[in-house]
Amino acid sequence: MSSSSAWTADANEAFSLSLVRAPEDKASLWLREVYEGFHPTFTYPIFGEEEKIYGYKDLSVQLKFASGSLAQYLNVRYSERLPSSSAVDEIEPTLSKFIPPGYSTDEQEFLERVEHDATHFKPYGEKIYSYTRAATTLPKGKNVSIPQVLGPDDEETVDFEVYHSTWKTPGFREYHRRMQLFVLLYIEGGSYISEDEETWEFAVLYEKRRRRSSPDIFTYHFVGYSTLYPFYCFPERVRLRISQFLILPPYQQDGHGSALYTAIYQHVLAQPRIAELTVEDPAEAFEDLRDRNDLKMLLANEKFMGEGFGPQAISSNGGKVGGVGNGRKMRGKGRTMRAGAGKMGPPAERSWLEKWRTDLKIAGRQFHRLVEMLILKHMDPADERAQRAYRLQVKERLYRFNYEILMQLDKQERQQKLEETFQSVVADYRRILGHVH
Repeated sequence: MSSSSAWTADANEAFSLSLVRAPEDKASLWLREVYEGFHPTFTYPIFGEEEKIYGYKDLSVQLKFASGSLAQYLNVRYSERLPSSSAVDEIEPTLSKFIPPGYSTDEQEFLERVEHDATHFKPYGEKIYSYTRAATTLPKGKNVSIPQVLGPDDEETVDFEVYHSTWKTPGFREYHRRMQLFVLLYIEGGSYISEDEETWEFAVLYEKRRRRSSPDIFTYHFVGYSTLYPFYCFPERVRLRISQFLILPPYQQDGHGSALYTAIYQHVLAQPRIAELTVEDPAEAFEDLRDRNDLKMLLANEKFMGEGFGPQAISSNGGKVGGVGNGRKMRGKGRTMRAGAGKMGPPAERSWLEKWRTDLKIAGRQFHRLVEMLILKHMDPADERAQRAYRLQVKERLYRFNYEILMQLDKQERQQKLEETFQSVVADYRRILGHVH
């Protein structure tokens, strides 16, 4: 090992984060719940592109947050340090550029703040959504659905609530300064938003936990949040764009991302001023989350499914359809279904699609992708006419979307590229549909 590497630490490993609860709140946790000592995914916005910290041996950088109020405590430890020079990274001065002043470096002072804030902190803004989980069976794994059957008065349950805020919400601007660091640490290419842009909106997700020792006391704990930006939409409404979206690692793969997305979508539907919900440059994981939840929403919409695929499309499990195609009778779920009975075609009826797209406030490209997935899900693979009509419908959209690129190719290359893209899109649709039940 070179002398240089002996003094170099991986910033992602040396830097740890904790959401610290008061002792009585820790006593209410189950063994599987660990909210302290997790690591960032990215540190290059703070410590440089190589994500290394130079000048220390056995380095530990701990940034702890009160789990609800997000009051901060910073502790930097090491066994040895090189003499100060331009090459040695000054950790606290570097980090202090990214967190607000007022953080603590005294652990006892911080723990007293945690104890105080546990019973005094309340979420900012207006509650727009909630759901309940069983405390003993919080599952781990992808594509977890949110059980809605538990009552909030059940003894061993945990509530989760989403609150909507703006810069005008009293106290929220200061709170946002404490939570925005997570954007740099967990969203690739993430950056701080400008407080000078007054129109930003926020949806923040909290865990609301009952203390076992004092069942009448509830405490709030930060889970994740999303930033939302409204754009003008003619003539007098706005398009609301999801800009940043994150769930902290201790809460990931438990379905909380889907819950937060659902809360935002339900908020959009309830606001007459909002014309549609859009997403800014989504990562692949978020695209999948969005697709799964939008599909489940459409499948559960009996009116939409009935008009789209015929009355046989509606079933107790949320809209499983026997098939679409040339009008032949098909067997599905023990019933005889006549395919091609609705507006979905293929090809789908455009005026009907646009009416539903507008009513459901889904952006154009996203809605047409969802429709293509639903047709694929329910189309008879043996129906050549339906297969051909579907292929033309999808390719027409792909051609319009990729027009400038395709027009740079000659006709044969264009046709080949379009077919390759079609096959890739359909394969991805099948992958997504495999996660929707």
